[in-house]
Parts: sequence; structure tokens; C-alpha cells
Amino acid sequence: MNILAIETSCDDTAAAVLSNGNVLSNVISSQVVHDLYGGIVPELASREHMLLIAQIVDSAMAKASMDLASIDAIAVTSGPGLAGSLLVGTHFAKGLALALGVPLHPVHHIEAHLYSGYLEEPTLAYPSVTLVVSGGHTSIFLVESPESYQVLGSTTDDAAGEAFDKIAKMLGLGYPGGPAIDRHAAMGNAEAFAFPRSRMHEDSYDFSFSGLKSAVRRVVESLSGKDKPLPIDDLCASAQTAITDVLVSKTMRAAKANNVPAVTIAGGVSANTELRQRMADACSQAGMQFVAPRMQYCVDNAAMIGAVAAMRIARGHSAGTVDFCVDPKPIRRR
Repeated sequence: MNILAIETSCDDTAAAVLSNGNVLSNVISSQVVHDLYGGIVPELASREHMLLIAQIVDSAMAKASMDLASIDAIAVTSGPGLAGSLLVGTHFAKGLALALGVPLHPVHHIEAHLYSGYLEEPTLAYPSVTLVVSGGHTSIFLVESPESYQVLGSTTDDAAGEAFDKIAKMLGLGYPGGPAIDRHAAMGNAEAFAFPRSRMHEDSYDFSFSGLKSAVRRVVESLSGKDKPLPIDDLCASAQTAITDVLVSKTMRAAKANNVPAVTIAGGVSANTELRQRMADACSQAGMQFVAPRMQYCVDNAAMIGAVAAMRIARGHSAGTVDFCVDPKPIRRR
């Protein structure tokens, strides 16, 4: 079973080829045009996808040493994400599926992140608790089986990645902010500033990062205009540790409450070095398996989209459909 997968939910144009569940290629093109604006511009994102998608698919096919005639099914991200970006990917996938006469499988972007730990480590046990943390999403899921999961908690305002991006913008570090803050934090003192850990001790598994963002802004404003330069490294280290404290605390509490043998993290922010190390340490102390996907599976990618389609096909869902609409809305608690 050869699957071509396409992902265009936000500002990364991605395509991958999987054969019998094995990833043969995983091509990701990140759009640099947004760097000029300090954040993603939806209209520019959709235009860039239109320019890039055909050549990214061609590149994925070439890296897999395969031609389109060998493809048995196509998978594509149907949501959530930017509406225009999703439309580019789904329309391309629908046209290609019709031309090739193969089934098309729409895949939920966050569901794909949920199972990226199983893409990285196929022997990972069920059930598991997964933290999906990115620029648009911060949620904890209980993953019960290959097709069953539930939302335990999610952000009530800013996602963790959004907080990183906005804090980086305050400090003049550019976009995306997460990697820049990670680099500066490694050289800073995490105890220099006492930033809030909102909702960390509540029974709820929900998150809130707007208060932290506001606290950083107040400190930056109070220090600006003085003779000394801003202590960028210390600000980054203090903010990053505050975010990580909340993410690790709530995820581990959810894992212990649900008595799971394994914990995974996914999404762009899961590439953060402090988060990966501290989550690994917490799981080790709790006697739980911990899986953090390699970097190419943390960011938005098409391999995880194809992996969910392969999992469904293996379980008998082989029909596929082109009769679906994009759904930009995130997963809600059910």
C-alpha cells in the first residue's frame, strides 16, 4: 500500500510517501515570507502553497523513487488550520485522486500529531497521554487506541507557541520565536524573573498563557529606555521555564491520574530542548515510557498525515472520499 500524503494546514507546504506504513520521503518547505511581518499572514500563506505544492509533491515522489502510477491512496489534511491554506492542499489532493482513480483520505491535523509518537515508535503502548503543543494548539489527550482518543484539557486563550512568538516579538528576536527563545534561554538565568504559572495547580487540565505574556510585557516596558540593555537571556530563560513548568506539571498529572504506561509530546513546541529534557526526566521518575518524535515529525509534516491514513486502511477503512469540506476549527472537548 503506497500512500501520498499532503499537508498545508498553515505555513508549511509538505508532502510524504509511505509504503506499507514506512516513510520513504518526507519533504517540508517552510515559508520565509512571513518573517517580514512577525507572524503568519493567511493570504500570503495560501499563495505560497499554490506556488509550491506541485513541486513539493514531485520532490517527495522523487525522493521515494516512485511515480504517481504506483500510488494506491492519497491522504490530505482537512483541518484545523488556515482556511485558504487548507483549500489549496485539499483541492490539489482531490484533483490528483480523481485523475489517478485512487481513494482520498481526509485527516485531522491534530489527530495526526496525536499519533506521531506511534510513527516514531511503533511499539509504543496504549493507552498514552499526549501533549500537543504548537503555535495554534496546546492540549492534552488521552489516546486510548488507534482510533479512539479524548481531550483532557486545552488552552483557554493563547497557545504556548503563540506565547513564545509574542514574547520573542517583544524582545526583537524575530519570527518564529520559539527557536530563538530556546537558544537565548540556554545562556540565561531561569530564576531572574518570577513570571506566573497560570492554572498550574488547578484540578483542570486546561492552560492559560495570556497572563504570562502580559507579565513579560510589563517587565520589558519597565526595563526599556534605561542605560542597560535588556537582559534578553534571562528574560527568555525565565519565560521558557514558566511555560515548561505548566506543560510538564499538567501532562504528568494527567498521565498519573489515567494510569498510562507512556507519555508523548508533539507539535512544533515539542522541539523545545528544555521541554523535551524535563518531560523525559519526569517520565523516568514516574516509570513511564516517553517518546518525543524526531524534529521532522514534531513540526507540521505530511508523514504523520500519511501514517494516520495507513492506520485506518490497515483497520479496514479503505474507501476514502472526495466529498468533504475543510474544517478550520480545532478539536473541542467531547
